[in-house]
Amino acid sequence: MANLTKSRRAMLRQRKYRYVDRGFILLLLTVFQLVCAVPVVFEDGNFYWKNGAMFLGYIVFEWLYVAVMHLALKKVNFELEFIAFFLSGIGMTLGASVSKSAQLKQLVAIALGIIVYDILLWYLKDVRRVMAVRLPLAVLSLAGLAGAFVYIRFVTGAINGAYNWIVVGHGLFSIQPSEFVKIAFIFVGAATLDKLLTSKNIYLYLFYAMGCIGVLFLMKDFGTALIFFFAFLVIAFMRSGDVRTILFVCVAAVIGAVLIVYFKPYVAARFAVYRHVWEHVDTSGYQQVRTLIYAVSGGLQGLGIGNGRLRYVAASTTDLVFGMVCEEMGIIIAFAVVITFAVIALYAVRCARTAPSSFYAIAACAAAALLLFQTSLNIFGITDLLPLTGVTLPFVSQGGSSMICSWALFAFIKAADIRTYPKLFKVNA
Repeated sequence: MANLTKSRRAMLRQRKYRYVDRGFILLLLTVFQLVCAVPVVFEDGNFYWKNGAMFLGYIVFEWLYVAVMHLALKKVNFELEFIAFFLSGIGMTLGASVSKSAQLKQLVAIALGIIVYDILLWYLKDVRRVMAVRLPLAVLSLAGLAGAFVYIRFVTGAINGAYNWIVVGHGLFSIQPSEFVKIAFIFVGAATLDKLLTSKNIYLYLFYAMGCIGVLFLMKDFGTALIFFFAFLVIAFMRSGDVRTILFVCVAAVIGAVLIVYFKPYVAARFAVYRHVWEHVDTSGYQQVRTLIYAVSGGLQGLGIGNGRLRYVAASTTDLVFGMVCEEMGIIIAFAVVITFAVIALYAVRCARTAPSSFYAIAACAAAALLLFQTSLNIFGITDLLPLTGVTLPFVSQGGSSMICSWALFAFIKAADIRTYPKLFKVNA
């Protein structure tokens, strides 16, 4: 009886510690976001009360979300939500500092992302219904991506040379279909390979993967195509563990890439500036050169939000947003952003080790790998360590499609954490 009482006391202390931990992290997050919001709300002697109200609403929502999920639904693991709130807050701040009217769109995107995140978490709870929709979802996603390409190609036209944006309402907002197919790609891949026992059956998923990648090449969305291919390799290797099969697929991909470059010279032309940006300072290397110069000028603490010069360069809040983080918020915050994505990957691997099903393990690692690889393409692309592919920085870059997709990918990672479904897996949270 004494040991039982002692155990209960220890459990209560542990729960209290976790509660204090959550409150303390939220408090730090709130202070950071308020400090970031002040230069945006009070700019050049003007008071932008609408933007202030949106910042305040975002902070209040963070507290309410955690409180409701913990008290009403007994959730205890909020690591991913805190990371998403942190990154989304940075993106919203920088976007609002460049364009005050852009903040509302980003807030709506965050809200939609959280809704998709919670719905997907609920749906992933039952692996049987996941398996039931994998084939229809594969057909629908591939057909939708192909249909979007045809519509853009012959109706709306290309944007910046690519056919990957559907413009709605005469420019009111735009949709990037490939971002939503990322969700289906992870879902279908993990669900399809969950029950297959031989490496040969990987080719069943290969047809779907190559179909998606092929359409993306037709869209001239090469960065996203590369992300899809990397995610496919992760999913295939986790299921089979067959290095020879993966090498075979990589060799086939290289041969295909060589043929594409040979027959489609414009593909190679898009990457001709790689490692030669300083030779094209005012032409094709304009964005990267400015990013490198302005990012370094920020130093450790940054020039302050609104005081940078990269904001005047095209795509400053989308493709080049990491440069803005460096310049205006400082190398310390930029380094924290990078470390955050590494933590996401480690968190996914840790959850995968104890995941109750191979579906959860595959989906979590694939989603984390996709996010980490996309982050690497973005950061190393603008710094000329890799070719510039024009992909977004998850959660931080402006864009509704990217924000919704990032939240959805987090759902796959969180679903692998046995604390997420304590009643289902009988885990004492």
